[in-house]
Amino acid sequence: MFFIAFASSSYADNHDKKQEVLDQVKDIAKELEEDEEVPLNDPFAGNEGTSGMASNIPEEEQDNQLSLYNFKLVGLISGKDYSYVSLVNSSGEVMTLTLGQYLGKIQLIDLRLNEAIFKKEDESFIIIDFNNMIRESNEY
Repeated sequence: MFFIAFASSSYADNHDKKQEVLDQVKDIAKELEEDEEVPLNDPFAGNEGTSGMASNIPEEEQDNQLSLYNFKLVGLISGKDYSYVSLVNSSGEVMTLTLGQYLGKIQLIDLRLNEAIFKKEDESFIIIDFNNMIRESNEY
């Protein structure tokens, strides 16, 4: 009889400790739910952060909202009759262009497997790829 009383006393002690731990976990979870959600990373930061990218933007492009430097290539769809690119800006707005359409002063003229080619007013080209590498060229 003594053994049974001891076992039930031991069970009650463990149950109280488990309940105490569960209550603490619930309190922590409640605090975490109240915290503001923040993104894990900035998709526009690249590998070197935003400060490195800002210095690569040509001076004439810095104030232009529709500059290709303010977008990231997120999708390419190439079909028999139509081809599209999807670009997203830093505020998360998606812009979809088809061949021949303009993004500001540049015109989407061609796609490759992993890049989009735009023609500038001065007949040079600007190319963006999925690594957010933007390069200008006299030919493509």
